[in-house]
This record gives sequence, structure tokens and C-alpha cells, in this order.
Amino acid sequence: MNLPKVIDLLNDVLRHEWTGVAQYSQAGFVVQGIWREVYASKFFKSAEESFGHAKLIGDKIVALGGVPVAERNPVKQSSDVQQLLEYGLEFESKAVELYTKVLEACSDDRPLVIFLEGILLEEQEGVDDLTKIIREYRAIQTTSRAAQAS
Repeated sequence: MNLPKVIDLLNDVLRHEWTGVAQYSQAGFVVQGIWREVYASKFFKSAEESFGHAKLIGDKIVALGGVPVAERNPVKQSSDVQQLLEYGLEFESKAVELYTKVLEACSDDRPLVIFLEGILLEEQEGVDDLTKIIREYRAIQTTSRAAQAS
């Protein structure tokens, strides 16, 4: 295993998780209207999950002899619920990509692989969950528009 490369990749993951903390928190703050009741708590829960992942990854970086980053990537913002959900899906999909990349780089370190696979599973569940939510949200919006037009 190329340890410096793995630490760099883990720092990419950490930077992404810090972004999730901010992006999901912001989404929880700004979501309004009838959807606030439905989605604000979901966004805040996702922010907490990102923070939990950040703690795990930061601790692992230190255990491997590295220094965790404190920066994050730019936060995507909107006040449109559908856009917020799509930003969430983009975030979760990117997380799956980043964790997969680290897993490829450390494939010969079984304990690290198992550790990362647990987090990857949660990220993939996020992709699946948001995909279903967005599909249903779009169906509701389409039905609502059709009802208003008639």
C-alpha cells in the first residue's frame, strides 16, 4: 500500500465530508414552505452523518501517521427543494466515488478495507434513498402541475 497516496485520498474524502456538514446544514436552514416539515430534519440528519464520517476519517488519517485537512470544498446552495435534493444526490454520489477510489488504493490492507466499506455502504444507501425521494418528488410535482392546469 502506498501510504502517502492513501492519506491524500483520505484527506480528499475528509474535505468532502466537511463539505457535507456545511451543505446539508445550510439546506436544513433554508428549506421552507410545506416541505420544511418533511426535509429539514432529513438534511440536518445528513449533516450529522457527514460529521460522523469526518470524525472517523480524521481519526484514521492520524492513526496512519497523517494530518487531517481542515478545509472543505465549495457548498452548493439553493432555496428550491428539488435542487437541494439533487445537490444531496450529487454529494452522495461523489462520496461513493471517493470512497471507492480509496478502497482501490488500500486493497491489500484488509482492516482498512473493512472500515471504509462500512462507510461506503452508508453513502450508497444515501444515493439510493435520495434517488427514490427525487423520483417521488418529481411525480408529486408533475401531478400537482397537471391538476392546476385543468
